[in-house]
Amino acid sequence: MAELHLADSTKGLQMDAIRAGFGRGLVKAGELNENVVAACADLTGSVKMDAFAKAFPGRYIQIGVAEQNLATVGAGLALAGKIPFVASYAAFSPGRNWEQIKTTACLNEIPVKIIGGHAGLYTGPDGATHQMLEDIALMTVMPGMVVLCPCDAVEAEKATLAMAKDARPNYLRMSRENTPVITTDKTPFEIGKAYVFEEGTDVTIIATGVMTYHALMAAEQLYKDGISAEVVHAPTIKPLDEKTILASVRKTGCVVTVEEAQIHGGLGGAVAELLGENQPVPMKRIGMQDHYGESGEGNELLTHFGLDAKHIRLAAHHVAGKK
Repeated sequence: MAELHLADSTKGLQMDAIRAGFGRGLVKAGELNENVVAACADLTGSVKMDAFAKAFPGRYIQIGVAEQNLATVGAGLALAGKIPFVASYAAFSPGRNWEQIKTTACLNEIPVKIIGGHAGLYTGPDGATHQMLEDIALMTVMPGMVVLCPCDAVEAEKATLAMAKDARPNYLRMSRENTPVITTDKTPFEIGKAYVFEEGTDVTIIATGVMTYHALMAAEQLYKDGISAEVVHAPTIKPLDEKTILASVRKTGCVVTVEEAQIHGGLGGAVAELLGENQPVPMKRIGMQDHYGESGEGNELLTHFGLDAKHIRLAAHHVAGKK
């Protein structure tokens, strides 16, 4: 296994917003390639496109509150040879413009980069209308779409740079609040790859996005319980790294999936489909169980909806006991 170079949690983890990492990555992508352009639906500061707009004013377009137009303008820019990053809140893009993304970007197989900000429960007090929990399902079902969900700000920066080089349409999911930075500049990232962040033998925990941190915390608790948990981080939900996941599950014999999104059509569903065809084992999916979000602080909501380390630990005990 390649050296992962994860952050040292014993020294206290840095906190940063995934959207901030995206903003830094977008500026770097713009410096590396003059064809990288950006457009936003009146949320420049919120989705951290402001630094790019300042650095490259001639390559930035303010679309306004018109998400359907945002997608079609992005497609037009891609057809003209540009690499467009188009951003809004995930509740509105892809929540409001899914059809335009499908018909103008995906059907034409062009590299429009859809940036969905403020996704998941860490949108917090904004409540159910703005806590986009259905976006993974919406975007994974789209033929040809790459779906990325980085675990922290450092990985978000790497994902943004990788997206700029990828010839396919991409979707990047990012949360609002500061969350723990668990990777470093040396931690590997490649579109389509999953990574074993913690090796184990008794149960596989597959997590994505900000939930990977909570999976690692659950693994620490399980170690004290005498259960060796292998934590697999899946920053790419589509295409899924089938090889890494199957290798881990064949070793441990059971699996828990963890995501901060609707349980239907998400990471857990993709893993269940993979295992159902190749390696059926006891499995538990942690995620939003057919509920909308509520107003509250991010960590408070994770506990309320059963997504925190305690509930991941209980799920691991459950599946390990069914082997």
